[in-house]
Formats: sequence, structure tokens, C-alpha cells
Amino acid sequence: MTNPVTNPVTFQDVRKPPLIELRLWRQFLAVAEELHFSRAAQRLNMTQPPLTQAIAQLEATLGLRLFDRTKRSVQLTAAGAALVAEARDLLARAAAMPGLAHASADGEAGRLRLAFVSTVGFDLLPRWVRAFREQYPKVQLELIEATGDVQLEAFGRGEIDAGFILHSPGFAPPGLVCKRLSRNPLVVAVPEQSALADNATLTLKDLLDQPLVIFPRRSLPSLYDAIFAMYHAAGYLPRVAQEAIQMQTIVNLVSAGIGVAWVPDSVRQFQRPGVVYRALKGSKGRAVPGCETSLVWAAGAASPALLRFMAFAPD
Repeated sequence: MTNPVTNPVTFQDVRKPPLIELRLWRQFLAVAEELHFSRAAQRLNMTQPPLTQAIAQLEATLGLRLFDRTKRSVQLTAAGAALVAEARDLLARAAAMPGLAHASADGEAGRLRLAFVSTVGFDLLPRWVRAFREQYPKVQLELIEATGDVQLEAFGRGEIDAGFILHSPGFAPPGLVCKRLSRNPLVVAVPEQSALADNATLTLKDLLDQPLVIFPRRSLPSLYDAIFAMYHAAGYLPRVAQEAIQMQTIVNLVSAGIGVAWVPDSVRQFQRPGVVYRALKGSKGRAVPGCETSLVWAAGAASPALLRFMAFAPD
């Protein structure tokens, strides 16, 4: 028999999701855990009548009865029992929100979307990511492999926060802040069966007639232009045998004997059978081009989490 002094529940139209204050969920949880209105009211430092009214209000808002109440007992209905764990989780997350907000403002929590070119993945990125995740486990770090041109498009759409790019020395993408992280010489990946592999170092003259495996200009325009300018200064037009986007693919094509390739020195770590790497000597005052790796981000858009990450990417 239901308690005759309890006001009847008037159910409202719930076709639209109701907005329910955290206060009501806190009161519901106290009654659900105590299964006694008087004890729950004491726990909440309030009197029983307002608590009874609050539970009736919550039931009316939901359009569901959450408790079966008699003069002697209070029991959860199936609907009420289903909400207990969810209410605990909701209140716990609400209690954690101020701390999360402060942590995000300090760069110790939140999300950081980092794009990177494949060459960074050989050395720099794994070291920094490992250390960053250990120190800031609450930052959700999303890593997206993308060439430089794809990164520029992603910046325009607001899909990434920062990116690691490869470029020729001194180049800075328009509209982005550029922090140089490292500078490497270019080396030549040579098929192991080629006669060129017998030399410890090579000169440009050794390579002018060799078919070339290279990345498309759209992927690395500044470095592509620097390599072509070197050939042009020697009076040659590079004989491009094959284009490929990823450095690993380029090295694999060299292994297949398709041609030679200019790659950053860091690519030496990608040991592929059938390929050897050779350093280059400048000749007649012409220096061999180098390349730089930089971290870039939109001007004025360095988030606290990105500023924290920069500590792992020193000058």
C-alpha cells in the first residue's frame, strides 16, 4: 500500500529532454543509497518535507516513478535502480569539472592535435611523445600523419593545433608561426647494386645522370625547388623516374633499383635491404642543400597544452 501522505506524481510531457539540476540528482542518490527519507535528509543537512517534494519533482520531470514508498519501506523501482550508477558518475564528473578547467588552462589537460611528416617519426617524435604522455597523462594527444600541403589545408579547416613539417632552411609557411627544431643535411639513398654504392661519399656530378625518385612538389615545395635549383645550377634538368609521397616509399623504390633519392639524414634510420646512404660533397662553391624540421601553428592560436608540449621540443 502506498503512503497516503505522499503527494501523487503528476507526469509531464517528456518528449523533449528535461533539464534537471544537479541538486535533484544529489538528493535522489542520497535517498537511493539510504532507502530512508529521514536519514537521507539528515545526510543532506535538510528537513524531510523539502526532500520528499524534491523527489516528487524529479519523478514528475522524468515521467517515471523512481521509488516505491510505503509507511514502512522505501524501495527503488527498476527505473530508479537503473539511474543510481549514472547519477554517481554524473556527480563525480561534475565535481571534477573545476579541477579539469584549471588543468586545461594550465596545459595539463585537454586535447592536442599534432600533425607530422613521416621523417619526424624516425627520431624526434617518438622521444617527445613518450616523455610528454608520461608527464601529462590527462592531455589527449592525437597524432595525424600528413604531408606539408595536407597540413596547411587542415590548419585552414581548424582540424589540427600544430604540425611538424620538413622544409628548406629559412622557409616559413605563410600565416604560421614556425619554430625550428632541427637541421639535417641531405644524403643520397642509392641502390646497393649500383656502382655508386662503392663510394663512401658522392658529388653532385656523380648523380646528374641518375634517374631520380622524389616527392611531388606540392608535398615539399621549398625542398623540391632547392634540389631542382642545384641541378639547374650545374646545367642539368633532373630526370625524374618516379614520384612518391612518403619517405619510406621513396626508399623502397630506390631498393627496387628505380633510381636514387635525396632524403634527410634522419632517414638513415630506416634500414631497408638493397639501399645504402651516401653523404654528399659540395663542388665548385656549390653547397649541398640541407633541410629543417619545424613545429608550426597558427599565429595567436598556441593553446596551453601546445605550450607545454613545446618544452619537449627545445630550440
